[in-house]
Amino acid sequence: MRIAVVGSGIAGLVAAHLLSRRHDITLFEANDWIGGHTHTVDVDVAQQRYAIDTGFIVFNDWTYPNFIRLLDQLGVASKPTEMSFSVSDPRSGLEYNGNNLNTLFAQRRNLISPGFLRMLADILRFNREALTDLEKPDAGSHTTLGQYLRQRGYSRRFIDHYIVPMGSAIWSMSLRDMLDFPLAFFIRFFHNHGLLSISNRPQWRVIEGGSHSYVPALSAAFAKGIRLNCPVQRIRRDEQGVSILSRQGEERFDRVILACHSDQALHLLEQPSEAEQAILGAIRYADNDVVLHTDTRLLPRRKLAWASWNYRLGANTEQPAALTYNMNILQGIEAPETFCVSLNQTEQIDPARILARFSYAHPQFSQAASAAQQQWQSLLGEQHTFFCGAWWANGFHEDGVVSALRVAAHFGESL
Repeated sequence: MRIAVVGSGIAGLVAAHLLSRRHDITLFEANDWIGGHTHTVDVDVAQQRYAIDTGFIVFNDWTYPNFIRLLDQLGVASKPTEMSFSVSDPRSGLEYNGNNLNTLFAQRRNLISPGFLRMLADILRFNREALTDLEKPDAGSHTTLGQYLRQRGYSRRFIDHYIVPMGSAIWSMSLRDMLDFPLAFFIRFFHNHGLLSISNRPQWRVIEGGSHSYVPALSAAFAKGIRLNCPVQRIRRDEQGVSILSRQGEERFDRVILACHSDQALHLLEQPSEAEQAILGAIRYADNDVVLHTDTRLLPRRKLAWASWNYRLGANTEQPAALTYNMNILQGIEAPETFCVSLNQTEQIDPARILARFSYAHPQFSQAASAAQQQWQSLLGEQHTFFCGAWWANGFHEDGVVSALRVAAHFGESL
């Protein structure tokens, strides 16, 4: 069959990779690179080239089994990394890095701060009680994270300086939206990723040479069918197949795989069904301004508090997540500069230190989105159309792979 794949993120690449074994694949990509959020930028400093990841960075040995299997099949190497998290609050001057006891009390006055010590006690309590509370009959399937934290009497310091910023960093959502996050989704994710434990946690890893290193091997079998700078404009379906309108004109395909964001997929369909409108429309996306730079002022003031992920609090809880990744720590880079990737803080960055700027959209999860995700089977193959993407689950690379495997299984293919 002739199959069109729209979008070259991990889901689209895996689907195309597997289906290219027996089918003719044409992949449409609006950008001038393939990989979606797998986007590594080459930077030259002091006559040395560094490959810096700006989107997808890390994976772990607990919750990425299919992605790891894929890397093994492709022969792509990875290495361990440190996954630490810091919070700094310019208003109060508070800053800490949870990597170890020394960094936790990087700000030594916190050793005798009742509020900070209460926060630590609440962290231990949340880790101990959250999963048990979730399983209680009166927990409620529609409870939000904010409702739970208020009902259980957690301190403002724990809410404002730990659990909500961490969730905001993970899902690239505003602090305000995190309070409306589905409790069950949140706690199960934390449990599965070892975030409810101080010591028993997965080993996080990064790909050698930058995350883009897996892209050439994954796309080799259908490389001739890749069309860069070729956004799809409209998709029309009928009983015989699919018509796709792009800058190449109108072309016919037997099947189409929409491996783009849920809102993009809905927009492209000329006559979406009621189910498509309800399910895809329930999973929203939000844009995040992403800047690669070397301005370390966006990291905590104390170098001891520098972590892999650094959350910077502000006055407006409705603003998008304000996070800075320290890429030297995450990718194990030794360089005369500290490479940073910051979300939604562009105005605070010295323009002379900006190396590259992008816009990445991330799914915004809610009770409605969680309910929609459970209906993925109802759209599988309807009107010659398939949908895959990380938005079908937690929003991460493994989820993109799993969604592609569901589609591939329909065609009798697997890893």
